[in-house]
Amino acid sequence: MFNNLFGRFSQDIGIDLGTANTLVYVKDKGILINEPSIVAINTRTDQILAVGNDAKNMIGKTPAHIVASHPLADGVISDFEVTEKMLKHFIEKVHRESFSVLPRPRIVIGIPMGVTEVERKAVEDAALNAGARQVFLIEEPMAAAIGARLPIQTSTGNLVVDVGGGTTEIAVISLGGIVTWKSLRIAGNELDSNIIQYARDKFNLLLGEKTAEQIKIEVGSAYPEKEVRETKMRGRDLISGLPKEVAINSTQIQEALSRTIRIFVENIKSTIETTPPELVADIFERGIVLTGGGALLRGLDKVISLETGIPVHIIDDPLTAVVRGTGIILEDIEAVKELFALSTHDENEIK
Repeated sequence: MFNNLFGRFSQDIGIDLGTANTLVYVKDKGILINEPSIVAINTRTDQILAVGNDAKNMIGKTPAHIVASHPLADGVISDFEVTEKMLKHFIEKVHRESFSVLPRPRIVIGIPMGVTEVERKAVEDAALNAGARQVFLIEEPMAAAIGARLPIQTSTGNLVVDVGGGTTEIAVISLGGIVTWKSLRIAGNELDSNIIQYARDKFNLLLGEKTAEQIKIEVGSAYPEKEVRETKMRGRDLISGLPKEVAINSTQIQEALSRTIRIFVENIKSTIETTPPELVADIFERGIVLTGGGALLRGLDKVISLETGIPVHIIDDPLTAVVRGTGIILEDIEAVKELFALSTHDENEIK
């Protein structure tokens, strides 16, 4: 009773709880929050000092009693308490303008396909403890397909590849369900690790996570480019222990990323191989749909298209595809209830 009462003064929200970024969509308002999934905590007082962009700026620069951490790893919760605090912070931030005393929103959250029941329950519990009155989970490729406005309820086959920060989701969708799929625990963060390893092996240079990500954004490429771009990477010399700067170009970064890109491509091909031939015909005609922040890597669509022989389309604003999908679901939760992943809580039946 009280939940329903408080619910009248709350705004339903959709969340893309990503390893790298958390995006929050508020019903009738759009995407209000798009920040890194990072929390800075004072271990002496157990207080949150910063969340999102402010916390990201602290990574690698904090004193011993302040920890800036990623509470999610490989698309699932690795630190339950910190994730709960982060969600609570975002829920309160959304309701701050509406002066809601005790927000109890309904929340739709995108989750990776390969999660276990324990991992799924951790997401639900974290959201409920953070103040949600109901939690609905939907697989990320399904949410991405909805966000991309694909005809998921028809008998036409759609192949969605969602390259996030911690997971890569590959799914063939038809008649409102997922026919064949693969969920990889490697994605954008693995590409950053490739750059860090390359700098260590080739230049005896130790890079930080933020620096590696910035290099990926500036000159990262999955396919040889006509114009070779260059940038500087700065870190610590592993031999002298002193600061060091090295020039690096897009051809070298392509070499660094090649192994992980190959894993992406091989898994897309193996998913197609297990797909019914009628749906493969649809996919060949309609093409592969690329979503997620990883879709922004230059040339990734070209590599996939060359290796599979199927056209590849990057949707507009691929980073927000999943959260836009949760926003569309919020418009009429009752109409799409069959798309939700099974809940571990009886109280999450739609009311």
